[in-house]
Amino acid sequence: MAIDPICGMTVDPATAAGQYDHKGVTYYFCATSCLETFKSDPEQAIQSAAPGLITLGKKKTLSIMMPSSPTGEVGHIDPVCGMTVQPEKAAGSHVHAGKTYYFCSQGCLAKFRDDPSRYLTPPVQRTPEPAVVPAGATVEYICPMDPEVLETQPGFCRICGMALEPKVVSLEEGPNPELQDMTRRFWISLGPALLVMMLAMADMIPGRPLQQIVSASAKNWIQWLLATPVVLWAGWPFFERAWLSIVNQAPNMFTLIGMGTGAAYLYSSVATIVPAALPASFRAHDGSIAVYFEAAAIITVLVLLGQVLELRARSRTSSAMKALLGLVPKTARRVEQDGRETDVPLDQVRVDDRLRVRPGERVPVDGVVIEGTTAIDESMVTGEPLSVEKTVGAFVTGGTINGTGSILMRAQRVGRETLLARIVQMVSEAQRTRAPIQRIADVTAAYFVPLVVAASMVTAVAWAVWGPEPKLAYALVNAVAVLIIACPCALGLATPMSIMVGTGRGATAGVLVRKAEALEVLGKVDTLVFDKTGTLTEGKPKLVSIRFVPPWRDVDVLRLAASLERRSEHPLASAVVSGAEHRQLTLSPVQEFHSLTGYGVSGVVEQHHVAVGTVALLRELVAVADKSLAVLEEEAALLRGDGQTTVFVAIDGKAAGLLGVADPVKSSTVEAVRLLKEQGVRLVMVTGDHQLTADAVAKQVGIAEVHASVLPDQKGRIIAELKSQGRVVAMAGDGINDAPALALADVGIAMGTGTDIAMESAGITLVKGDLRALVRAKRLSQATMRNIRQNLFFAFVYNMVGVPIAAGVLYPLWGLLLNPMIASAAMTFSSVSVISNALRLRHVEL
Repeated sequence: MAIDPICGMTVDPATAAGQYDHKGVTYYFCATSCLETFKSDPEQAIQSAAPGLITLGKKKTLSIMMPSSPTGEVGHIDPVCGMTVQPEKAAGSHVHAGKTYYFCSQGCLAKFRDDPSRYLTPPVQRTPEPAVVPAGATVEYICPMDPEVLETQPGFCRICGMALEPKVVSLEEGPNPELQDMTRRFWISLGPALLVMMLAMADMIPGRPLQQIVSASAKNWIQWLLATPVVLWAGWPFFERAWLSIVNQAPNMFTLIGMGTGAAYLYSSVATIVPAALPASFRAHDGSIAVYFEAAAIITVLVLLGQVLELRARSRTSSAMKALLGLVPKTARRVEQDGRETDVPLDQVRVDDRLRVRPGERVPVDGVVIEGTTAIDESMVTGEPLSVEKTVGAFVTGGTINGTGSILMRAQRVGRETLLARIVQMVSEAQRTRAPIQRIADVTAAYFVPLVVAASMVTAVAWAVWGPEPKLAYALVNAVAVLIIACPCALGLATPMSIMVGTGRGATAGVLVRKAEALEVLGKVDTLVFDKTGTLTEGKPKLVSIRFVPPWRDVDVLRLAASLERRSEHPLASAVVSGAEHRQLTLSPVQEFHSLTGYGVSGVVEQHHVAVGTVALLRELVAVADKSLAVLEEEAALLRGDGQTTVFVAIDGKAAGLLGVADPVKSSTVEAVRLLKEQGVRLVMVTGDHQLTADAVAKQVGIAEVHASVLPDQKGRIIAELKSQGRVVAMAGDGINDAPALALADVGIAMGTGTDIAMESAGITLVKGDLRALVRAKRLSQATMRNIRQNLFFAFVYNMVGVPIAAGVLYPLWGLLLNPMIASAAMTFSSVSVISNALRLRHVEL
């Protein structure tokens, strides 16, 4: 079924009032008035399409229905993070302008409630808040934990306080200003903080020599002088972020750090400057008042150290993308019209330039070989170590390594349009999406900081009431320890860091992840549905047979059919056209061209009404008494038994001929099918081809379950039926007709060699269309999710154990208390541990 783009009604193509082809896509209409409205301005109609028309990509559009749950209930898209949410499992809902929106977490709900119009604006039209993009600005900065935060200058996130990082990875990135600032503050404050700690520990030195030289009051003043610049200057970024977190009602780790260090420093300052202002419950038995300048100073230094280590570790999460970008050479050898060869900077290469690639050099840009033969190492985008032979007409990718041959190539894609640049862009976008498992951390984080503050207050009250003397001093120290040891940052980083590293690792193995949700679900897939043409097969079929009905000759049938098929994007159409060109036939212009999705094409060629397509199409067009059609059907059965796909040709309402096209199975398909079977995945082939042809291909590759003669909308029904059985379904395809099924599947997998619309509809793209990369993608999904669960377990357990110990639960039994400085060290290294664990994904075996 299709969606009328004007009124939004569901339309059956067979009973549509009209249809219209626009940029290679056929639209169907419920009434002639809708058709005429669309014809008057197709682009405007698409932009303001009724609900249900989903725009896929910049160049292709297709009407598709939203995914359904196994129970048949329509899924909803969280307008904040883009995740698919089932109403019964939603964390919350909100009614705006008469429509109900569902959300994956309370955080997304709160953001939408504050500013609905921002999140209802299409992302490409959305203006970042509150940043204003200055003229000439090219770099945008984003928060890895809160991807909705977008700024034009480096700095920190106004929600979580973390340092922002460039939205798109670039080799031209300069030094990280946040890392430079934190490093400078750390080294400058380290010396004074250590001196403060030595002064505080002076009482532990045998004989207490310092007390004989300096009075207790003077020692406190010296500590105050040393600690003040450490806390107020070196720790100023933490206080700034803590204040903003309160103003923005988004408490985070800096809220706790600011409260903890601030409380320790202010109390100690009062005890030093106006000790008489403190009550007796702060004094020890000898009347002295303990100060905690060393805690405030060392906590500040340790947090600075943690920020330095964290920023350095985070910089390595994009190493895979930088490594890919680094593969592109800085110059290219251009061949001028007069035959001269000159080296030019890569940014001066233009489309259609002729470039020389010598043995051992890297291909500078994407293009096609026009002279020479060689073998090229494409492992950096496919993950496969074997070189690929390249002859005239073969496509080559920028950054790949030429073998021993010298080739002349014509540039086709340069700059940001090259495959490498597009991979980096798409992976960068994928790294900002949220996996469903992130909801656990989001829900926890929403309540975490308030709970920690409450736990700190309860700790203070408990020690003030039941603690030993000096009660209030103990209450203060333990309350600060609780605030400091709690680290929501580790919890928030657990998922994003693993997603960032995992998607980068996938890009180097020929697996391009567009959505984090797809990466999470892929590891759970138990049923995999394949399209045939271009997925299991090469997708480059060749014309091998021609049958004709007198008075037409084989050249007449081929010439008229190829003239018509030249207007079609179907792989079989290109095979027919190539076959005619190979026979040096002259093709004619076409009038009244119509594409009948799933059936074929029709039009007027050389004043003849010509139709090319399935036998079902011809049965609709030719008379029942036409015996030629029955003869052609018998011929077609024989050709299909040999694995050929047959295309029928009708001319002026009569059966005229039959074309047989063969599409060889990819060399990697059989191995990929075997590996997937070993993993226990149920394999299903769904194709629009005839049953005999489908069975021949399925037998060759080893797939037992086959659905043939399936129309595009029926592919979606098969997906929905499998999902209704409780199966987790992935769909692999490469064509426009696969887009609805790709969108309906739990995970859509597109072939990088296919159409743009298929890749836009899918959550995962196999860069070179090699199905063995699908096996690697499944392993990557499982490794990434295992890594995320490890991170979440560590973050949860750390806080569940650390907070009670900091509160003093071990004191009644063993007299053990957690010094705030130790709590700070533990908090600091918890985040670093989470990032370090995520970085292990860079070396996972796929």
